[in-house]
Amino acid sequence: MNAIFRTAVAVAAVAIAAQASAQVTFYEHDGFQGRSFTTSRQVGDLSRYGFNDRASSVIVTSQRWEVCEDVRFGGRCVVLRPGQYPSLDAMGLNDSVSSVRTVSRNARIDDNRYAPAPVPVYDARRRNNERLYEANVTSVRAVVGPPEQRCWVEREQVVQDRNNSNVPGAIAGALIGGIVGHQVGAGRGKDLATVGGAIAGGAVGAQVGRDGGSQQTSTQDVQRCKSVPSQARAELWDVSYNFRGQEHRVQMTTPPGTTIRVNAQGEPRL
Repeated sequence: MNAIFRTAVAVAAVAIAAQASAQVTFYEHDGFQGRSFTTSRQVGDLSRYGFNDRASSVIVTSQRWEVCEDVRFGGRCVVLRPGQYPSLDAMGLNDSVSSVRTVSRNARIDDNRYAPAPVPVYDARRRNNERLYEANVTSVRAVVGPPEQRCWVEREQVVQDRNNSNVPGAIAGALIGGIVGHQVGAGRGKDLATVGGAIAGGAVGAQVGRDGGSQQTSTQDVQRCKSVPSQARAELWDVSYNFRGQEHRVQMTTPPGTTIRVNAQGEPRL
């Protein structure tokens, strides 16, 4: 087994080392990041556990599981085989899973009901009579969620240009001018007088409301936002270690010590 393959296998051990007995684990973010929820039995409504419409990635460690977009296994459902699913978006279920249950071992499932083939799950448990070694940890990086957006509302002064004509005043003036003009003359002369009164009233009304200045200020609510580092507790740790001159990398659910146990090929072991 070459170093590249060993590293890939090690990375594929996401969260399995600490949850080897779990059957299915959902994660809040893509790539097995963020808050997680693990179950070994069917759940008809994930809102009971605060995880309804929150799953973005999942690891199935044993059996087949059916995940559905509605509670009590309603709506669109997809069957997951054992393995890793770094993103549920490809199957149209990102932030849409509301219920989950195991599929009987003897049940026949149509191929079109299965999710795309997953990444195989790597079993980090120790094999019988396997000799273990201590590898030196070279770096540890806590993995938290993506940056969060914080927003707030501020009162801000806004300058308004008063050089333009007063449009509401012009409309009101036109109506008043039209009414006044309509009282002058009779017959066709009355109609002409009405038009003339509207034009004159509009010109007068456009001056209404001017205060002699060119600008005035007012206040309004303005929303502002900025991105800040996530305050969430770390769920995973990216760990690099050296074994027999080769660098390896693995993700763990608990921070390691100064060494990590591996087999003769440098694969991590519980």
